Amino acid sequence: MARTPSPARETRALPKPITCIAFTIIEVVIVMAIILVLAGLILATSGYVTNKGRRSRAEAEIAAISAALENYKADNGIYPTTPESNALKPNSMGDPNTSTYKAASLALYMAISGDTGNDANRIAASKTYFSFKPNQLSPAAQNQKVDFIRDPFGNSYGYSTVKASVPSGADGYNPTFDLWSTSDTADAAASPNQSQWIKNW
Repeated sequence: MARTPSPARETRALPKPITCIAFTIIEVVIVMAIILVLAGLILATSGYVTNKGRRSRAEAEIAAISAALENYKADNGIYPTTPESNALKPNSMGDPNTSTYKAASLALYMAISGDTGNDANRIAASKTYFSFKPNQLSPAAQNQKVDFIRDPFGNSYGYSTVKASVPSGADGYNPTFDLWSTSDTADAAASPNQSQWIKNW
């Protein structure tokens, strides 16, 4: 007697276990450390680029103001010399926030801008040798009297004629005038560090 084939058994596959995809704490810490390192590099580079831009602008401004001073001398036979500019000694005064710096810078502003009365509206009363932009002055607002010529770092420019007025020339560097920015390395010490200064000598 022939056997009838039994129906094929259904085989069911076991359900696959659910795997949870997640980061371990170590992986998260490593990623955060990489992000922090990259952010630090970007910030350091950004600070360097900003500082480099300020230094370039200060160099350009010093060159432009120096040219204006040459024009002033061509008309007047002498560079602008005042008691304030004779009192500022670059070899011993390094803090641009002092009243001596600001007074010499203001005297320079008044001489080459033509704003001889330091007018609140900054209207030239005599010949203008240099037209300052608001961001080159402190305060920058148009309707206020100028306190000093501001460098790109926010400090006062230094302007000295002490060597030109002293026959021995012991106090200055240049026989004509000294014009400089202490950049962002202002030092109030008796012997200022001038290696980072932006200067015309």
